[in-house]
Amino acid sequence: MCWSQVFVTSCWLVLAIQLLCLEAVPISMDKTKVKEPEQKAEEPAASVDTGLHYDRYLREVIDFLEKDQHFREKLHNTDMEDIKQGKLAKELDFVSHHVRTKLDELKRQEVNRLRTLIKAKQDLEGGNDVAVDHQALLKQFEYLNHMNPHTFEVEDLDRLIKSATNDLENYDKERHEEFKRYEMMKEHDRREHLKTLDEEERRREEEHYEEMKKKHADHPKVNHPGSQNQLKEVWEEADGLDPEDFDPKTFFNLHDTNGDGFFDEQELEALFTKELEKIYDPTNEEDDMVEMEEERLRMREHVMNEVDSNKDRLVSLDEFLVATKKKEFLEPDSWETLEQNQAYTDEEMREFEEHLVQQEQDLNQKAVDLQKQREELERQQEQLNAQKMELQQAVEHMERLKTQKVEPPPEIQGNGVPELHGVDNELPPGYQALSQDHQPVPQDHQDTLQQVDHKEIAQTHDLSQQGLPHSPPHHDLPPGHVDVPQGQHAVP
Repeated sequence: MCWSQVFVTSCWLVLAIQLLCLEAVPISMDKTKVKEPEQKAEEPAASVDTGLHYDRYLREVIDFLEKDQHFREKLHNTDMEDIKQGKLAKELDFVSHHVRTKLDELKRQEVNRLRTLIKAKQDLEGGNDVAVDHQALLKQFEYLNHMNPHTFEVEDLDRLIKSATNDLENYDKERHEEFKRYEMMKEHDRREHLKTLDEEERRREEEHYEEMKKKHADHPKVNHPGSQNQLKEVWEEADGLDPEDFDPKTFFNLHDTNGDGFFDEQELEALFTKELEKIYDPTNEEDDMVEMEEERLRMREHVMNEVDSNKDRLVSLDEFLVATKKKEFLEPDSWETLEQNQAYTDEEMREFEEHLVQQEQDLNQKAVDLQKQREELERQQEQLNAQKMELQQAVEHMERLKTQKVEPPPEIQGNGVPELHGVDNELPPGYQALSQDHQPVPQDHQDTLQQVDHKEIAQTHDLSQQGLPHSPPHHDLPPGHVDVPQGQHAVP
């Protein structure tokens, strides 16, 4: 988008005046005798972005204020200086309730938008866990009253007027600074490219660069913007009229494309197209279209400074006609184009490159820090994975213990005894219980068993039938025999 589109509705007050001027000013007449013809509804002109970060809010406030008849009349009768001083803002108390209600809603939406932006910025800076004081941070947005986020008051309109006026007055300056950075970066990239070449390639590259500069500077004479010669050339080539018949008033009416009685910035910049075509061609390698738009901006600024006497960023017919009678219009100085007027100084270029070096060092250090953080996170992740594996193995082991039975110890050879039958008489493998009727044990143990008191055996047997613990008698047993543990009902 060209610079002209940025500046068409440069501030809300200018846009408001333009909207008023779109309608013809009625001639004084007796309305009781003359019936006004019906006016056809005209489509509103497309709003052009002012370039401000609160552009949408600004334009919506303008649109709704323009719908109030009282406010429109006050605006028509208030001069630009009174508007800038805030006198018009006081008229907000007299607008209709419907408009005030809508303005309240617009302000609440704008406050919510700013709060969302603040929260998003806080998240990007890594402050998710930090409490955000939205009320304090809203203070930086001077175009609205942050202490009252719910209703649109006189102070809000006054702040909006002053902020928009101030911001738009500085907008050209910011655009020039942006272009200066663009030019310095282009030169920096060229120098860095030369460092990658050998001596022969560097020589050829330098020769090509100088050749392109010379070719770009070889163009027809550029007329001084806004001068008689420049306007006559448009009159002849664009309008197809005889330059001897040049008439400033007719010229103004021909190029006031929307018929509002003013040259706005877009209409003014359109007058310089023929001059810019002498210098720039998008098909030529040596011509930079970014530089062409900067040249257009410089031309428009120059004319505005010389012709716009009331500084409302519009050129009225009267202002234009006054300018055509000045000496500067008839005998202008030569116009210096961008190639004759470098955008930056050597000192600025040196500081710019030092800044780039510092930025690169900061980025490299940040990359090192991020790499260390990454390695530490990977190490912690490995530890977590190992702990997770150990925990999983432990869980699986516990699950196996729950689902599997414990294997009994192996059978002790040579110590078998007859199986006991009855309640709670189950014994591990390798052990044999005495039968309830005390059947004889194998022959090889009879000699030993005869030494056991039959009364104690019977008593032990009775206790086991009742499920009660008992202590076996402590008799000396032959080698290879072991005591029956307490609670068991068999002997080896």
